[in-house]
Amino acid sequence: MVLAAALMLLSGTGCSKLKARDHLNKGVQAYKNSKFEQAIDHFQQAVALDPSLINARLYLATAFAQQYIPGADTPENNHYGEQAIDQYKQVLQVDPKNINSIKGIAYLYLQMKKFDLAKEYYKRASQADPNDPEPYYSVAVIDWTQTYVPRQEERAKLGMKPDDSLPAKDKKVCATMKETNTANVQEGIDNLNKALQLRPDYDDAMAYMNLMYRERADIQCDDPAARAADLKTADEWVDKTMATKKAKAEKQPGAGGIVMDQNK
Repeated sequence: MVLAAALMLLSGTGCSKLKARDHLNKGVQAYKNSKFEQAIDHFQQAVALDPSLINARLYLATAFAQQYIPGADTPENNHYGEQAIDQYKQVLQVDPKNINSIKGIAYLYLQMKKFDLAKEYYKRASQADPNDPEPYYSVAVIDWTQTYVPRQEERAKLGMKPDDSLPAKDKKVCATMKETNTANVQEGIDNLNKALQLRPDYDDAMAYMNLMYRERADIQCDDPAARAADLKTADEWVDKTMATKKAKAEKQPGAGGIVMDQNK
């Protein structure tokens, strides 16, 4: 009787796993056809039948994320985002270095403007895959956002013009901005350098390097020479960005379908 019960249990477990995989396959098909609600239903059933089916959780998280609309601050929309994050985190409980889950969480937190959490997960992505330049770049984008927005708010309060340097209006505000923003600015520059080491033609990283040096220039409160040097460096990064974009464009297929600079 005990043996019979064990066999029935194993049979039931095996049946559940088969049903879970069937729902997973149906969910993938629905997802490919952009039927996301239908896909979510299949993935949820797959997870319920077999909680150990990691691919089902990943697809479920991705389907929820697909339903999330960045910038739409509504309870329903935010719920999609939170559900996606929850599923990604459950994957990480089983596979802590699952890079798709780590980057998925980081991206969603970034879109939700939860910058500190987004930065935390992008740094975790860099640890999981040190040779991927994109998480380094993403950390720098967050660093720039966290410095630029408050700095512009302070400048607006002072009625400053775009070309005015902070000391020209209020040295106290400048000193506060320097204390607040220096760490983020340096972190951003360091991460962009790392991204460019890994991908030398990363023109988006070059563009943000220009922006980061302009941030640093504006908090050089008591050093006009340092401010001028940073602005000069920023302009050099603009030139590098444009040259890189031009070089990439020249390698694209031309009107006649001929790719320039091909190996002969």
